[in-house]
Amino acid sequence: MSTNDNGLSASSAPKFSVLSERNLPLLATAIVSLGALALIGQMDTWVTLTLAGLAMGMMIFVMASGLTLVFGLMDVLNFGHGAFISLGAFVGISVLLMLPSWTGADIAFLNIAAILLAVVAAMGLTGLAGYVFERVIVKPVYGDHLKQILITMGGLIVTEQLIYVLWGPDEITILRPLALQGSFTFGTVAIEKFRLLAVVLGLIIFFAMRWTLNGTRLGLVIRAGVENREMVSALGYRISMVFILVFVAGSALAGFGGVLWGLYEEVVTAHMGMNVMILIFIVVIIGGLGSVEGCFIGALMVGLLANYTGYLVPKVALGSNILLMVLILMWRPEGLLPVNKSR
Repeated sequence: MSTNDNGLSASSAPKFSVLSERNLPLLATAIVSLGALALIGQMDTWVTLTLAGLAMGMMIFVMASGLTLVFGLMDVLNFGHGAFISLGAFVGISVLLMLPSWTGADIAFLNIAAILLAVVAAMGLTGLAGYVFERVIVKPVYGDHLKQILITMGGLIVTEQLIYVLWGPDEITILRPLALQGSFTFGTVAIEKFRLLAVVLGLIIFFAMRWTLNGTRLGLVIRAGVENREMVSALGYRISMVFILVFVAGSALAGFGGVLWGLYEEVVTAHMGMNVMILIFIVVIIGGLGSVEGCFIGALMVGLLANYTGYLVPKVALGSNILLMVLILMWRPEGLLPVNKSR
């Protein structure tokens, strides 16, 4: 078996063979969109709903990507993931509230700079919180999924109470920065500025994660460590530190998603992370546990279906994602792109 200059086997290198089966989830997404077009009947309405669904899906992906990363690479069921979403939202919104002259200025550069500062602060604090969470709460229960569920859920509840202590029990409302209010109009199609930004940021996160895992030495070490931790440790790599870095990155992504979701809802509450965890787990499950690509496609399908059904059959909208999960698992019990097929 050939090895590279780091001593890792060539079999650990990413595989880029494209199987026709991999295209089926994308085909299913396209079928859902075209079916919605046939039912809606109006192109401008369909385009507006589709763009809104894509934006919602991207925000869900950003929040779910951290959980997917942690489970796929560390085999940790972190039910406390929602705590980092709530914490990130409160930190980010607090930063924006401290910069009214930036968010209210009719200068796009200042508006974007304010959001970037809010995102950096949220990711920094949630990343640090994730480090403490992993060392204190998760580390003692590695390898025991039942204990992981119980203790991380307890961590979520404790974090919510700490948010009440620090920010108070009342929800916080906020207006989006001036440059992100309103929408662009192309003919009869309206595109909200904030939704467009969410799509761009979601795509950046997705391709950055794919590049890191499949195109860098760090990604090679991570994936090799998942397959054979003892072998990678014997080669001199501190795989435990690498996995801690993965958990911190997943927590920081949750904080990033919390800021986006808070701006999307224009209100943040201590339990917002717990509320959105239902959607996140649906996305992680239907995507294929631990699959970044599957999580991405699953988030798009959830966002699109929620907007289509909300327009066509509002009473079904709340349960549409549960129905989607049931149908997909009946079709592909391992999820859209399970880990052993996604790389």
